[in-house]
Amino acid sequence: MNTMKAALKTQEGEFEIQQVNRPQISHPDWVLARIKFTGICGTDLRHWKKDEPELVHKIMGHELSAEVIEIGSGVTTVKPGDRVVVETLLGDGTCDWCRVQQYNLCPNLYPVRMETLSQSFAEYIAGPAEKFHLLPDNVSYEEATLLDTFSVSMHAIQLSGIKLNDTVIIIGAGPIGLGQLQLAKLSGADVIITDVVDSSLNMAMELGADHIINTKKEDALKKIMALTNNRGADIVFECAGGTSMPQTLPQAVSYTRIGGKVVIVGGFETGAIAIPLEWQHIQKAEIKIIVSASYSFWGIHSEMKMCIDLLAKGKLNAKKMITHSFALDEINEAFETAQNKEKTGAIFVALKV
Repeated sequence: MNTMKAALKTQEGEFEIQQVNRPQISHPDWVLARIKFTGICGTDLRHWKKDEPELVHKIMGHELSAEVIEIGSGVTTVKPGDRVVVETLLGDGTCDWCRVQQYNLCPNLYPVRMETLSQSFAEYIAGPAEKFHLLPDNVSYEEATLLDTFSVSMHAIQLSGIKLNDTVIIIGAGPIGLGQLQLAKLSGADVIITDVVDSSLNMAMELGADHIINTKKEDALKKIMALTNNRGADIVFECAGGTSMPQTLPQAVSYTRIGGKVVIVGGFETGAIAIPLEWQHIQKAEIKIIVSASYSFWGIHSEMKMCIDLLAKGKLNAKKMITHSFALDEINEAFETAQNKEKTGAIFVALKV
């Protein structure tokens, strides 16, 4: 069969289930896989119900697990029947950044990945074998959909230079923030996490947060200063992103101690965005602003494989974060559930394909 079911984005920004051409193995080192589960992340939600002509009739999605169906003649790392998580960060393979495994910085990353591996709201996917990572037996297909999220948090943790006994603040208790929380705790830090949704903050407590703050109900800065001997945090991770950035980035600066660090993990909207910051204070306090983009390798280690290892060892908890699961046919209902998290209590919403 040369066709497959896929959810295509409509003019109105929702999804329509259609039959489309199934991807093919177009290179000897490529793999074809049957998608088992895929997830809805914050980036996907930023495209929800938006009129984006360039995405109409396109397949979206980039957090997925799958079963290998067919391999190219040059593939030796996986075989048909293997359970895999698919890393969807695929650059052009020719630029200076791809050459040194910093493909997250490839100038052509988004056009390349959108035409190949970032198409998980469908039944099948094809791409280079090096992006198909074997899953340990004790990691389920559903849990594996969170590995992309954990890898984003892993990259930010590495860039932060976190140390034992650091005081860390995480702004945003969504999937990225909760991944950041778990990795910060593994690193030996004390963690305060802020959000505006009580159900998300309750999940943060269950996953090991030392303190939670609802910034709609409490004076966050006052409480943070009381908890940190009036110094502020060693590191603040901004994990909310999107339209909240004009509020959360200044918050992050205000929560950071003199000589501390702000790590920007949450994604910005496209285009120029004016966000006023107290630049004199940032300079005089030597607050370092570190930006983190997706993930790739850290030294000789694949950051996604590091997360697979931690998940398999039980050091990361994905199962608790998956609050809802839907069939691919129910994708619009799934997006509504993920969007309305204050009402639904959604953290991570998975789609069974």
